[in-house]
Amino acid sequence: ASQAVRLPSDFRFEGDEVYVTRDDATGDVVLSNRPGAKTWNEFFELLHEVDVPADFMAERPLNVLPQERGIFDDELSTNHKVSR
Repeated sequence: ASQAVRLPSDFRFEGDEVYVTRDDATGDVVLSNRPGAKTWNEFFELLHEVDVPADFMAERPLNVLPQERGIFDDELSTNHKVSR
C-alpha cells in the first residue's frame, strides 16, 4: 500500500522529484533531492570500470614508515647530561 506524506512548507523540495531511502542501521526514512548513496557493491563495480593508474596516490607522506628513535633521545642530548 502506498502512503502520502505532507511536509511543512519549510521543508519544501525544489523540482518535482524526491528520492526516498531507508537507513539500514536505524530504519529511518530519508528524503533527499538526489539519489541515495550507492552500495559498496555498486562502488566496487564502478571502480573496475574507471581507469585508475596502479601507482595512484603511491607517493604520499603517510605511506612512509615512521623513523624509529628513542622518545627521549633529543631531550637528553640537548638539555641534560647524564652521569653515572
